[in-house]
Amino acid sequence: MRVKSPLDTPFPAFPDYRLEHMFVLGIDPGLSTTGYGLVEGSHPPQAHRAGVIRTDTSHPIPQRLLELHKGITAVIEDCSPDVVALETVFTNRNLQTAISVGRASGVALLAAAQAGLDVYEYVPTAIKAAVTGDGSANKDQVQQMVARLFRLEKAPKPADASDALAIALCHLRAAPMKVAR
Repeated sequence: MRVKSPLDTPFPAFPDYRLEHMFVLGIDPGLSTTGYGLVEGSHPPQAHRAGVIRTDTSHPIPQRLLELHKGITAVIEDCSPDVVALETVFTNRNLQTAISVGRASGVALLAAAQAGLDVYEYVPTAIKAAVTGDGSANKDQVQQMVARLFRLEKAPKPADASDALAIALCHLRAAPMKVAR
């Protein structure tokens, strides 16, 4: 005689929930140098790519914006991110710097919109807090934590590439968890 086990009874049908692996493209906008970093939202998060797009400072601004647009568009096409995270334009004592960053941010927003991607913007203090735990952390501290969190021997150079990874990581930590059925 066989004894019935509770495991012999089939479980009621449960929905099949799987965590999605989100790929976030972080962008640290700048007219001369724009950093980008692609991060996968696995556990632990993984950095897949980081780099910079540079524009020729001898060219007129419209030409530089076109160069930047082509570069960001190429990165989006190569990386196929799910979303884009961007550092917001912040108040800067240097008006020229604020204007340049604003122009570069606009180009990044346009390239993401053309690719049909959602864009999330974060203030610098939120990015620093998400990565270091301190919203007033300096660039060195952010770079060191980026290297540590992604298990890199050293932080990507220049700092704009490392900052872009920090922006992507900030989004992963701030975004609501998505599940797929």
